[in-house]
Amino acid sequence: MQVLDLKPVAHRSGGRMLHVANFDMQLSDNVAIYGMRLLRAPNGDHVSYAPTALGGRRSVTFGGPLPEAITAAALRTFMELDTANGATSAE
Repeated sequence: MQVLDLKPVAHRSGGRMLHVANFDMQLSDNVAIYGMRLLRAPNGDHVSYAPTALGGRRSVTFGGPLPEAITAAALRTFMELDTANGATSAE
């Protein structure tokens, strides 16, 4: 599993969940998902959401430990970019 591309959101918006970045994820040699979102919850936890389609319905869902692994990979990539750009936090 690998983050293919991650772009921090320039103008973070949202109510309870803060939209932090958009990213593409290669789950395996045969599966990639484009247009995922990394969000920050009010308690500081981060979550990832698959892209939506058909009037806002999720186009992909994940079970087991996969959602946490996806979020960890995206957050790690985000923090590497954040650090490379001289910033110090994921907010």
